[in-house]
Amino acid sequence: MQQGRWKIRQAAMQLLDGKVLACPTDTFWVLCCDPENETSTRRLRAILDRSEQDGLVLVAASIAQIEHLLDGLTRKQRHAIVASWPGPATWRIPDIDDQIPSWIKGSQGGVAIRASARPLVQALCLAFGGPLVSVSANRESTAPLRSTLQAVKHLGRKVDGVISGRPGRQTADTRIIDACSVSVVR
Repeated sequence: MQQGRWKIRQAAMQLLDGKVLACPTDTFWVLCCDPENETSTRRLRAILDRSEQDGLVLVAASIAQIEHLLDGLTRKQRHAIVASWPGPATWRIPDIDDQIPSWIKGSQGGVAIRASARPLVQALCLAFGGPLVSVSANRESTAPLRSTLQAVKHLGRKVDGVISGRPGRQTADTRIIDACSVSVVR
C-alpha cells in the first residue's frame, strides 16, 4: 500500500506541474489535469481533439471538495445531487459566482461535477488538493478505454503518464444531469 500512496503523490505532483495523465475512474479511462492550468487544459483538449466550446467535467474525492459550488442551488437540487454521490452521476450546475474558469465551462455556462466512488480517483484528488478535470480518454468516434494496456496503446506518448488500475464495473457513459431542470443531458 505504501508504494501505491507514493505513486499517487508522484502523480499529484505531475498534475500540479501542468502534466496530463490518464487514469481509470468510475466508468472508463479518463484524461485528467489541473483545472486551474489553462495550458494543460488546452493540451488535454488537443489530445482528444475536443472543441473549446465543449465543457469539461470536474471530478472530486468527495462532496467536501466541491461543496462551495453547490451554494447557489435550491435545497431540493442540492439533495438530489448529494444523494447520487459518490458515484458515476455527473451534474451540470450553474456557476453563479463565476468560480470556474471559462476554459472549463466552454459554452455551457455552467460546470459539470462529480464526486467519484473510486478509491484511486479519491486518493488522487486528495493528494492533488482539489477536483481535477476528468474527460473520457477516447475520442468521440472510438470506444472507451477499459484497461491499462488499452490506455498505453491508445494514448502512447500523447500523455505524460498513465496511472495503472481498473475502472469501475459500470459499462455505460456517466449520466450528465442538469441540476436546474433535473433532466438527463447525456
